[in-house]
Amino acid sequence: MQVGDILRKRTARVATVRMNETVGVAAQLMRASNISALVVKDVVRTEGNTAVGMFTERDVVRAIAEHGAAGANLKVSQLISVQQLVSCSSTDTLEHARHLMNRNHIRHLPVIDDYSLVGVVSVRDISTAFDEESRGQAQSLSA
Repeated sequence: MQVGDILRKRTARVATVRMNETVGVAAQLMRASNISALVVKDVVRTEGNTAVGMFTERDVVRAIAEHGAAGANLKVSQLISVQQLVSCSSTDTLEHARHLMNRNHIRHLPVIDDYSLVGVVSVRDISTAFDEESRGQAQSLSA
């Protein structure tokens, strides 16, 4: 099974936030969409919209724990580490995506095809896919 198989089962919209938005705005976006992570984009004139990182519920908690209520006014860019973005492609296997998540201690993985953000998969998405695959195999064996 491939990452793209998971993405095909959901809406095409990917929730994003710009680096210069505040933690408060990012938290409101996550709440409104009932999600726990946003892809952080940097708008660079020469390159267009570029995914540079992930902003998660953990980042919100860290901002408030370290800065109190003022944490809501911090910029997203102050809390994410903009290094090599860990990502996968839609043609990668679920096993590979799970390996990347485990190795990098992350729960959300942006999916990038041909330099374009096409989705995000979570550890829960992968676990659910493996569970469904196991159920399907069990049912075919009992038939």
